[in-house]
Amino acid sequence: MKSHLPTTTGRRPRATRVLAASLALTATTLGVAGCDSAAAGTLEGSRLSLPVAGGTAVVDTASLAVNAHTEDGRQLVLSAPAGGGLGKPGPVTRTAEGARWSYPDKGLKVTASAERGRLRIRLRADRDGSVNWPVTGTDRAASAVQVPRGEGLDIPVKDAFWNAGPEKGGLAGSTVDMGEGLSMPLWGYSMGGASGGGASGKGTESGKGGRGVSYLTPTDLGTSLQFASTGGRLRTTAQHAFDADEGTRDYEVSFALTDGNPVASATDYRSYLSQHGQLGSLRKKIEQNPANGKLLGAFHAYVWGDARTAAGVDKLKKLGVDRMWLGYDAGPGPMNAQAVRAAKKAGYLVGPYDTFANGQEPKGADSPTSVWPGRVYPDFCVRKADGTPKTGFGNRGCYLSSRAFENAEPVKHYLADRTRQMVANGADSYFLDVDATGEVFRDHGKGHEMTKAEDRAYRLARMQRLSKNLVLGSESAQAWANRVLAYNHGALTPVDDGLWKLEKDRKTWGGYYPEKAPTAFFKPVQLPRTMATAMYDPKYRAPLYETALHGSLVNAERWELSYEKLPAQKTTRALLAMLYNTPLNYVLDGPTIDKNGPELAALQKYFSPLHRAAGTEQLTSFRWLTGDRTVQRTVFGNGKLTVTANFGSKAVDGLPGGCVDAKLSGDKQPRRLCPAQLNGSKG
Repeated sequence: MKSHLPTTTGRRPRATRVLAASLALTATTLGVAGCDSAAAGTLEGSRLSLPVAGGTAVVDTASLAVNAHTEDGRQLVLSAPAGGGLGKPGPVTRTAEGARWSYPDKGLKVTASAERGRLRIRLRADRDGSVNWPVTGTDRAASAVQVPRGEGLDIPVKDAFWNAGPEKGGLAGSTVDMGEGLSMPLWGYSMGGASGGGASGKGTESGKGGRGVSYLTPTDLGTSLQFASTGGRLRTTAQHAFDADEGTRDYEVSFALTDGNPVASATDYRSYLSQHGQLGSLRKKIEQNPANGKLLGAFHAYVWGDARTAAGVDKLKKLGVDRMWLGYDAGPGPMNAQAVRAAKKAGYLVGPYDTFANGQEPKGADSPTSVWPGRVYPDFCVRKADGTPKTGFGNRGCYLSSRAFENAEPVKHYLADRTRQMVANGADSYFLDVDATGEVFRDHGKGHEMTKAEDRAYRLARMQRLSKNLVLGSESAQAWANRVLAYNHGALTPVDDGLWKLEKDRKTWGGYYPEKAPTAFFKPVQLPRTMATAMYDPKYRAPLYETALHGSLVNAERWELSYEKLPAQKTTRALLAMLYNTPLNYVLDGPTIDKNGPELAALQKYFSPLHRAAGTEQLTSFRWLTGDRTVQRTVFGNGKLTVTANFGSKAVDGLPGGCVDAKLSGDKQPRRLCPAQLNGSKG
């Protein structure tokens, strides 16, 4: 079914005094405006100083150490010297934008420049090798690290749980592939003040406001992020592998000074995407295909059994559900034309599950999506360097090459024919599994050789074609796919590595039977304590993905983690959904519509007007209102929607624990939702 991508994880709370600092999402604050003109800076010995928004960045050309002098007089360490050393540098040559130099022993040429308020450093290698840089989190003022695992995490650097090793659920000693395991190619640090980790509402001990730094790595392929605990503090080091065969001989890092807010690095990234023409707009997608507009206000659900029928659709409509996205798997008994017509009449979207990534021998294939005509299997299999096929997900068949399909498409129309067949029932949406995930391939197959970057490009091309006439979604979509997708299932979930092992435990998790209500999707599960905290403790959650991409596409949780699958987390997940203005994702059959339909309808009725108003807007502010982070607030569209969620057990400023208040710009009073009261849950 779905691909399981490795990540990294951990957890454990630590009581901190937190500055309830809102994020003014201005370009200047985040180091993305000004400083463009004659930004050549100054060179004194090995110290190259370049102007950046908010101060000056100083690069040591001898070691690649990077420091900053802020406009308010603070000194920040942005990177320690490169790990393992670089050898003696060559002479430094001034350029119009900055400077260039080399490290002959490593075969590296370096350029440093000030660009749109950021410090941009590019390394180009003339041989295969690697570099451990930047080395981050070494500043003594570093208080929290932000990592876009799924939606995003903000982790106090001294937190004991996260400083433990992976065997205990922590991050120390782990490595995550930035091109595969993170939803966006960035990370960030807060230096006291605006984030957790010891800062008070009055600022840092020196009396100055919060500061931070954003790290962007556009060359994420070949780049990984390593976590280490040093003196009980989390530090991170990026490692880039220069590999000619993989096309990763270039490496780029952009640094920006921020106000230290937990989502500042994501705001910096949104600006970067916009500046480089890489930020999609849901509003424009709706203009190009009006059916995309039906995503606004909709909850999502994969339907089984009687829920796939016209009668099942009518049940939802009679409950008062005015918008839904309904998806169904590729097995026998898809939604028929009558059911699709009923769904469209109700204002719902309908889409099949499909994948272009797997091929199997037709006679023994375990899914119709793995059956292809002619010799697609095995001729289109991704091949390793030794010529053997890359075994497919679940050890079934092989992964299929996106380039092989693109080569054949003008004549054979394999993909167009497949899509036409899948939507012959009138479906107006499509869920294309794994195409937008980080799992891309180097293919050595004769006639369809490709690098991972080329694999991304071919996937983008076919998703772009699909998006012209269908409301397109994919799994755990990474930022590079935001322009072609209208929705995304999975990037909202900061998956703990242990989840994959748990899902393979059929006795605990459930399996793929019975056919009309597989227990893997319908059986409630109690997550282990560490996993529950790593994934759903709101103290560690930060809306990085929504800050960067809200208003570009609609984001939801993974489909095997339906709202009813994890009873203990229901209230928290409902509050997070409303706080982040993201839809809940369900699995439904006939009995669950009868049992849970009224609760679903009540939640969707609350969500619908909020998402219709703000689903195309930017998330413009995120902050904690209490020192323990239990009360959180978001703002969308500079005040179009304000949401305050209380994840705690006690009322704060009139908002009861376990409840959320939302206020649209025209509302006189906030709209309140207390999810647990709908069904008595205590999650």
